[in-house]
Amino acid sequence: MTYWFRQHHYALSVALVHLRRAPGSFLFNILVVAIALALPFMGATLLDNVRPMSEQLSVDPELSIFLKQDTPRQQAEELAVLLRQAVPDKQAKIIFTEREKALETLKEKSGLADVLTTLGENPLPDSYVLKLDAFRLAESGGDVDVLAEQIRELPGVDTVQVDSAWVKRLAALLGILRLALLLAATLGTVVVAVVFNTIRLQVLTQREEIQVSKLIGATDSFIHRPFYYTGALLGLCSGALALGAVALALRPLNAAIAEFARLYASEFQLTPLSAPLMAGLLALSAGLGLIGAVLSVQRHLARVQ
Repeated sequence: MTYWFRQHHYALSVALVHLRRAPGSFLFNILVVAIALALPFMGATLLDNVRPMSEQLSVDPELSIFLKQDTPRQQAEELAVLLRQAVPDKQAKIIFTEREKALETLKEKSGLADVLTTLGENPLPDSYVLKLDAFRLAESGGDVDVLAEQIRELPGVDTVQVDSAWVKRLAALLGILRLALLLAATLGTVVVAVVFNTIRLQVLTQREEIQVSKLIGATDSFIHRPFYYTGALLGLCSGALALGAVALALRPLNAAIAEFARLYASEFQLTPLSAPLMAGLLALSAGLGLIGAVLSVQRHLARVQ
């Protein structure tokens, strides 16, 4: 183990020596890679802040079933049995709301209690809310629109409204996820390409040194290892710079968001990523740098030798 640590310590020292010989080029490459990493890192920060809200967002379909005004209360309550028989998803939630309770809720939430009182007769009907599970409904071969048509044929049913917003919510969430993954993959390719080219130039610059090392018996691993460390250091430093840029950008973003959130009586603010997530992103950026270095070394070092 001591010999293994000594080898890696020497490889890291050699990599740092080579970087000190051309600090300007190394810093420029860090800047280029950091710019490529900043956008997905900002996306990860936004998703991490929005995730608690998205977990509370319902993406399951709902059907609002309004009964006719002249439907007797007993018949309205017995309709739950027919609804249970019509729904493919046997674990669906069926919630019955009496017209009197619906009126009281409307008075409390709308602030129009005086106006509603002047109407005299309660204009609201008895109603049901049918909450389905989208995945169980799909597994059972059910269709929301077909189910709504079947429920409209039941006795006493006046109107059935399908909450189609769940489809848009689900599509929006999946679209954001696909876009984030595509963007991260694209920019990750950019990082690998930059590191690939950087290591290629180093290999060409140190061509004679590599040939001499090979002649005196240096192994391939001994020659390759400093280049691997160079790529990993480039990715790691670029990731740290990108995280720093994202952290600085949160302050002006929060100033703009605060004005918008205040209109909705909210105190929502963007917070930096947690330490484990930051460590994971730094490891990811170092890994991308290492991948670029490995690909470049395998391709170009064989030609030099």
